[in-house]
This record gives sequence, C-alpha cells and structure tokens, in this order.
Amino acid sequence: MYYFDTYAFIEVLRGNPRYGRFKTTEIATTKLNLMEVYYWLLNNFGKQTADSFYDETVQYAIEVHDEVIKEAMVFRMGNKAKGLSYVDCIGYVLAKANGLRFLTGDIQFKGMDNVEFVQ
Repeated sequence: MYYFDTYAFIEVLRGNPRYGRFKTTEIATTKLNLMEVYYWLLNNFGKQTADSFYDETVQYAIEVHDEVIKEAMVFRMGNKAKGLSYVDCIGYVLAKANGLRFLTGDIQFKGMDNVEFVQ
C-alpha cells in the first residue's frame, strides 16, 4: 500500500508510464493532497473534472491528527534546507506512522527512508 503525494497523483493523471504500475495499487492520502490535485485539475481541465476526481478519491483520505502535525513540523524543521512543503511533510510523517511507502517524484525526497521515488 502506498501513500500518494500530490506529485504521484498528477503523474498518474498525466499518464506517466513510470507510474502505470501504481494505478491498481491500494492507496492512501490526505484531503490536503486532494486539495492540491483539485486545484491543478481545476486550472488545467475545469471544475467538472476536478470535482469528479475529488469525489472518487476522497474515500482514500486519512485523517491528520494533531500529533502528526506536530511531528511533521519537527521533520520539516530538521530538513529545512530541502525546502519541503507543509503538505509533503504531513504526508511523509503520516505514511511512516501508518506503515505506508511514500510515493513521490519530488527530488527533495530522493534517497530518504520509506520513499518510493519515481520520476
């Protein structure tokens, strides 16, 4: 099972062949990632497509608890030089806490523990 960050969702939606094998895998994410993908779809394909994607994927969203937020900010502070986003830090910490691989192509995560890095 994989935690899909925003990058992973967008690459699947773009039809990136390197992400093809993840189309049928079990996934988890947060509403924060879905928010970012919704905005990308809204900008590129319109409201109907964005609404459809969100409505179909919201069932895979994991709740973000207070302790995850705190731990994610400690993680972000510890990796300040990488310039990681708040959403990515929450996703990374949440993935680890739930025994999921963090799927991304964001270069800042390349070589990090528990990351499935695909570009």
